[in-house]
Amino acid sequence: MNRLRELREDHDLRQREIAQKIGISQRNYSYYETNQTMLTEDILIKLADFYETSIDYILYRTDTRTSYPKSIMNENREKIVM
Repeated sequence: MNRLRELREDHDLRQREIAQKIGISQRNYSYYETNQTMLTEDILIKLADFYETSIDYILYRTDTRTSYPKSIMNENREKIVM
């Protein structure tokens, strides 16, 4: 099963509800969920923030569902920007 679908169903939400929360159409969200369209960086960030998980979890890079602490994320973003 797709991680996005798994997360959505675990939260008892519909595609339309998620799409509205992250500012896209239900159709576009459906494309992401069915792997018909590649996830962009901004959509990944919005989804990870919405589900309070990590991008790594969404992308199957880890099975740990918890998100990274905000302080670590901010420090890493600053290092990347510099």
